[in-house]
Amino acid sequence: MRNNYQPVLLLAPVMATGLSACGGTSEVRETGGIPVQIEDSAGVRIVEYAGMPEVDAPFQLPAEPLYRHGANPGDYAFQGIHPGSLFPDGGAIVSDVFNKELIVLSPDGTSHEVIAGPGEGPGDVDYVGATFALGQDRFLAVDQFQYRLTIFDGGSVEQTVDIRHANGLSVAGIGSSGHMLMTTGSFRSGFEEEWLRGHMARLDMETGAVDTVASYDLIERAPPGMRWNPIGAGGWITVADGQFVQTRSDRPEVTWRRPDGTVTQIVRWQAEPEPLTEEMLEGIEAGLRASNQMANPGASDAVIDRMTDDDMATYRAVIGGPMPLFTITFADSEGRIWLPSYRPGDRSEGAPHYTVIGADGEWLGTVEAPPKLTILDVAHGLVLGVQLNEMDVEMVVVYELVEVN
Repeated sequence: MRNNYQPVLLLAPVMATGLSACGGTSEVRETGGIPVQIEDSAGVRIVEYAGMPEVDAPFQLPAEPLYRHGANPGDYAFQGIHPGSLFPDGGAIVSDVFNKELIVLSPDGTSHEVIAGPGEGPGDVDYVGATFALGQDRFLAVDQFQYRLTIFDGGSVEQTVDIRHANGLSVAGIGSSGHMLMTTGSFRSGFEEEWLRGHMARLDMETGAVDTVASYDLIERAPPGMRWNPIGAGGWITVADGQFVQTRSDRPEVTWRRPDGTVTQIVRWQAEPEPLTEEMLEGIEAGLRASNQMANPGASDAVIDRMTDDDMATYRAVIGGPMPLFTITFADSEGRIWLPSYRPGDRSEGAPHYTVIGADGEWLGTVEAPPKLTILDVAHGLVLGVQLNEMDVEMVVVYELVEVN
């Protein structure tokens, strides 16, 4: 049910400020019972909420998906679903990073076709870490191990771009300028700074030129004596409407940047992180063990047990510490920003709910998620995700994004 939903729009000013002297405007409105100030100065739109509005989004996910694929006779046997994208007709392209294959699903999920398999030749793939739908049956696949981008159209290779000169960068999306927008994709642990800096860059698909346009906080340093912090904050970059969108999981803030790095919009709100408790660790051990088994298929049971015990000990060492406000941010085809709620443990358990912010900074509210759902893409009124069934078998699911009256 929607609760006092009032859209935040730039209408007639309610309260003017001195910003008008420098060519800007300012107004104060309210959404979800929370005052919000909207400023526009020097080309940067700033939206600041005095708290965190408690409103339900104007769309929700139903209890049951339109289809499931992966557990029925004749379905593709997924081993490790990672990226995926929706086509306009409701079909999808998904990558199985363990099978090293690209699979296209029909609009009703009843059939599938393997578009590409393991190899080094044109149209072959190794580790496809990102996909982007470019139209019906046309998509871009980013092969991170072979350092190349491949555009497929109807199952055939349309174009291949070598990106070896962009080593260390990952593709985040396609810019409004036509460039590929990229971010730092790897780092070495043991750095001394409080935060390791990452970089945003743009790749010219025609010339291959790579230009660094901005920097951001990538990862927080681990506490003294610890190799890593399982609840440490991180910096995330996604692409919405052809712009970089920047977040840091310990800050209630979202920043939009053009492909050249120029800031265009900042949204801020008020929120306090929750502390990690012992109760929150209940039930995560099995998921951590499964993740260790998947990442180390040849390891003995004793080795997996030791790795899982080490993971649990690392979590217990930070009990009482502040958890991230959200986890890996993504954008949908409407330019809306989705902030998944954080939960400790294995990511395959999904996020209980998502906070959604509109392209203009409008606070759209919260979307509750079905159990064990991890969203891969939101487009064309649909939601593509990975979901575990009662036997912990990975399935691709497609839900309708239902409007709430």
